[in-house]
Amino acid sequence: MTQAPLGPVVSSAHLANGPLPELSELEFGMTIASNAFARWSVRAMAAAGFTDMSPLEVQVLHSVHHRKRAKTLADICLVLNIEDTHTVNYAIKKLAKAGLVVIGKQGKEKTVATSAMGAHACVRYREVREQLLLQAVAELGIDPDQMSRMAALLRLMSGHYDQAARAAAAA
Repeated sequence: MTQAPLGPVVSSAHLANGPLPELSELEFGMTIASNAFARWSVRAMAAAGFTDMSPLEVQVLHSVHHRKRAKTLADICLVLNIEDTHTVNYAIKKLAKAGLVVIGKQGKEKTVATSAMGAHACVRYREVREQLLLQAVAELGIDPDQMSRMAALLRLMSGHYDQAARAAAAA
């Protein structure tokens, strides 16, 4: 007996039953990748010696450390594409309480920069990432240019989801 193909791998078949079921497939891939990445970032930071951090706190710490210059709350939210500034502000307060970031001022605006311990956390995270993740990903044989194209596609798709969210909010 021949079985019918299983079809696209999705978590919500009702969304895949229309035009462009491949978008539902992509959405499911983004969902599980997002959850896996969040889990990885927390566990990698713990392996680096910094526990009790949420995925957002790990992202904010790395964003603040980027280019080793102070950032504003607006800068961090813009780069990470986070609309709810209060969640980032709360993450910054927790990171400051843990001694990983320092709060400063630039004119009237509050700024955030990594402390020496925060910079050390980012370096240790990078070392754990190199030891546990990079070799495994390299063994997949994905061409680096293809990986860059996938990243560009995800950034492009985020713009479409943002535009659709604005349209839904205005509806």
